[in-house]
Formats: sequence, structure tokens, C-alpha cells
Amino acid sequence: MQPDRADRHKNKVEWIVRGGRVIGPAPFLVVGILNVTPDSFFDGGLYQETPAALDKACLLMGHGADIIDIGGESTRPFSLRIDAETELKRVQPVLENILEKHPDANISIDTYKASVASECLASGAAIINDVSACRFDHGLLDVLAHFKPGYVLMHSLGDPRTMQNNPKYLDVVREIMAFFDERLNLLVKKGLPESRVVIDPGIGFGKTLVHNLEIMRRIEEFFSLGFPLYLGLSNKSLWGALLKLEPECRGTATQVALTLMAARGVRVHRVHDVQSTVNSLRILQGTGF
Repeated sequence: MQPDRADRHKNKVEWIVRGGRVIGPAPFLVVGILNVTPDSFFDGGLYQETPAALDKACLLMGHGADIIDIGGESTRPFSLRIDAETELKRVQPVLENILEKHPDANISIDTYKASVASECLASGAAIINDVSACRFDHGLLDVLAHFKPGYVLMHSLGDPRTMQNNPKYLDVVREIMAFFDERLNLLVKKGLPESRVVIDPGIGFGKTLVHNLEIMRRIEEFFSLGFPLYLGLSNKSLWGALLKLEPECRGTATQVALTLMAARGVRVHRVHDVQSTVNSLRILQGTGF
């Protein structure tokens, strides 16, 4: 039975990641975004060099990030794909440098490629954040079964090159839930424990503004699946579509939206601005909403 809003807000999130490490229990988990790409929509090119990326990771952790999510390939709409070797050259030195300085850091790798995931998990990453739900590279299923990391199961419609080409749903929430049910069954069958999984409905990944707002309006329906919800609302294009804001002006919209989602039970928040997010969530906790 789905718990009511008050009960959900009392529940703390606990996420088991690679090696059996437990992140939490905590009221919320904040994931700091670290893009080491030249073309990400918000901060592409700023952290391509390892020293700059390391400084940014330290700043994010200092501001309260529970997890650092390193991305070596942009998955913004219409972005181009890169090969695994190029992606690994971007992310692995950053991963290793962060862990050398902060051995206990929880590092997530934003990839859908089996070889990238395998190398990074072997180097100490704890989580794989996968926009493809193991559909682009089926070998990722074997990697997940072997390492048993934390895993972000995200919904997308198509791949980044085509996902925004007139996406259509009869009922966006029901179709995403059916997608999760099918993929979760496959992951568990392959050997990934359910305790490793969080689910992300994929705001902006093959969805129009109407779809994104519908997901947010009906966010409680996803709790019936029994997994923590992971949400990425940070500076996304829906705020441009809804409010006519350029990416650098979407900070307030991001904070209002993620606080509303947190008040309704979303526990894991992936953001660029960790400091503002931690403050927003502290206000929510302090008011006892």
C-alpha cells in the first residue's frame, strides 16, 4: 500500500552501492553534477582539465554533496555520441584523482557503455547512472551483475540524438511505470539486487513540457514501485519552455521545483548548485513540512 505524504516524508533514503557501502540513511541525498565534457548544455568545457574538475568536485563535496556524478559524454538533446576510449580518457583520471584525495567519496559515473562502467567500477566508482536502462549496450547488464554497484535506472524515449523528435505518449506516467517494471525485472533476473537501484523518470529525456509537468504533478504514483526516486531538474530546458529563461537564469526555478518534489517524497536530487540545494532542503526539514 502506498504510504501517505506524511509517512513518506518521515522515511529516510538508504542506498546500497558497490562493495555493500551504504549511503544514508538520510532525509535526502544530493548528487553534485561534474561534467568533464566540451558540450554539456549548462557547463560544457569548464571542467575538461583534471585539476579544474578536481577543484570542482572538492567544492561540491564541501557544499554538502553526498555523491559526485561524473559525466564524460553529453546526453543533452541532439548531442553526438563519442567512443568509449574518448569517454574513459575524460572520466577516469578525474575519478582516480578524486579518490586519491578523498578515498571515501561516493563517485557515480554517468555512462551507458559497459566498458566505461567496468573500468570505472574497478577504479573505485560506486554508482552507475545510466540514461539508457541498459538498452544501448547490453553488456552493461553483465557489468552490473558482476560489480553490483548502485544503479540509477532512468527512463528515456529513444537516444539523445532523436529523443526530442516529437515524443508521444498515451499516458506518460503509466508508460514510464510499465517501462520501469520491465527493466527492473530484467535487472533482478540478471543478478543486480533491488537494494542497489533507484529510479529516475528522466525529465527532459524524450518528453515535451506537457509530459515533464505531468510527471511532476503525478510524482507520487512512482512510489508504488517501491524504489527511491532520483530526479534531475537542474537548469533544464523545461524552465526555458515554461518561463522563457536562459540556462544561466534557471537557478531559482530549479530550487522551487526540487523543493516541491522533495516535500512530496523525492529523496535523491541531482543538481549543479549543491549549496543552494542543501539550503533548500534544510529549510524544508526545518519547517517540518
